Amino acid sequence: MTRHQPEPEPQRQPEPDTGRDPAAAAGQATPAPDPAELPGGAAVEAEGIGLKGPRGWVFREVTLEAAPGSVVALSGASGTGRTCLLLALTGRMKLTEGEARIAGLRLRKQAAAVRRTAALAHVPGVDDLEPSLTVGEHLRERVLLQRRYGTAPLAALKGALRSPRQRRADARRVHDEALAAAGLDLATLPKGPRTAVRDLERPERLRLCVALALIGRPRLIAVDDVDLKLSAPLREEAWALLASVAASGVTVLAVCGEAPAGLPGDVPLVVVVTDRATGARTAEEAPAEPAPKADDTDDTEKETADALAETGRA
Repeated sequence: MTRHQPEPEPQRQPEPDTGRDPAAAAGQATPAPDPAELPGGAAVEAEGIGLKGPRGWVFREVTLEAAPGSVVALSGASGTGRTCLLLALTGRMKLTEGEARIAGLRLRKQAAAVRRTAALAHVPGVDDLEPSLTVGEHLRERVLLQRRYGTAPLAALKGALRSPRQRRADARRVHDEALAAAGLDLATLPKGPRTAVRDLERPERLRLCVALALIGRPRLIAVDDVDLKLSAPLREEAWALLASVAASGVTVLAVCGEAPAGLPGDVPLVVVVTDRATGARTAEEAPAEPAPKADDTDDTEKETADALAETGRA
C-alpha cells in the first residue's frame, strides 16, 4: 500500500510596505483624529472677521495669523471690542462676517470643537472664581469636572477601566503639572491650599486661573485684562507667565491695554490693535488715531456688556 505524502504548503511572500494603513487596505475606514484632542498648540488664522451687536459693529475687518505656541495680544482701550474678539476666537461668540480657523477647525461651522480646544483662563463676567471657595477647592472641583465632562469618550472609557488608585494618581499628576506650568506654589500662599480666593493678590489670582485652564490640557487659552491695575514689574511678571505657557506649546490669547515690545525666550508675539474706527487691525497696519469721543465709548461699552451677559447665560 503506497502512502501519499502531504504536499507542503506554499510559502506566502511578504507584502511590500506601501505605507498604507492595513485597515484602509482592507476597505475599512480609519477614523480621523479629533483636532481638539491633538497635542501641541493651536494655530490661529482669521480673515476679515467681524461681530455685529444690537447697536452696531463690535469689531470687524480683523485679520491675523499666529503659529502654534504664540502669544496673541489683543491690545486697545476699554470698550473697543477686544473682549468680544477674544470670546469669538474661542468659539464663545458667533461671528457675523469673515472666516477663521482655530487648530484647523472652521470657527463658524465647528464652534463646539473649538470650545473643546480653547479654555478660558481669566475672563471676568464669564468664568469668575468663587470668592468664598479656597484655592484647593477650586482645583479639586476643576479636576472632577474635567474627568466627568471634559474628556473624550474613548479616553473616558479607558479611564473608567483603571483602578481607583490609578485614577487618583492621574488626577494628582494633572493637578501638579498645571500648578507647575502656572508657577503657582501653594506653600507660598497665606494659608496654603486653604487660602480663600478673596484673599489672593491679583498676580496670584491670575496664576490660579491659568492653572485651572491648563488642567483640561487645552491647545489654546484665553486671558482677559492681563495688565489691568498692575504696576510695571507685575506686568512684566504676568507677560513672563504667559510666555512660559506659550513656550510649552500652548497658544495664548491675551487682552491688554498695551502690548509688550517683546517676550522672554523669543516667544512669538502677534499684536492686534482694536479701535473704534476699524474694530481691529494688526499692529503694523494701525495708524495713530484720535481718541474716541465719550459718547462712542459709552455705546461700545454697552455693546460689550450686552454681549458678555449673553455669553454668561450661554
